[in-house]
Amino acid sequence: MLWLKAFHVVFVVTWFAGLFYLPRLFIYHVGISEAAGIARFRVMERRLFAIMSIGAVLAVLLGLAMVISSPGYLALPWLRVKLLLVAGLVGYHAWCYRLMLALRVGTGARSARWYRMFNEVPGLFLIAIVVLAIVKPAL
Repeated sequence: MLWLKAFHVVFVVTWFAGLFYLPRLFIYHVGISEAAGIARFRVMERRLFAIMSIGAVLAVLLGLAMVISSPGYLALPWLRVKLLLVAGLVGYHAWCYRLMLALRVGTGARSARWYRMFNEVPGLFLIAIVVLAIVKPAL
């Protein structure tokens, strides 16, 4: 179980690094108008999304492996709330993908301010998930 947990944390960190940085790239992307710069951001976004997706898949799979190895944890309310937050994070990840595709084709661009606000969302998820996993509050 400790090996699963250790690698779960490694891939969660990988995932969150991408979730924090990809929207930052979106901010820079919408602020540039030269073709070479736009092309550069498209490549950076695509590559970062691939890396963070690998982190996401492995984090989720290792998390599921931990639940399968100790199914009794599912009875604990803090874990159920954490899993709901992880589902929300997967939704945020998918939303990032849609935004990336829209920027790639040049449609649906939002303001840099909007992307700055969007960039704060994974931080809120991170705080809630870490508190639940470490404190394990009785909900």
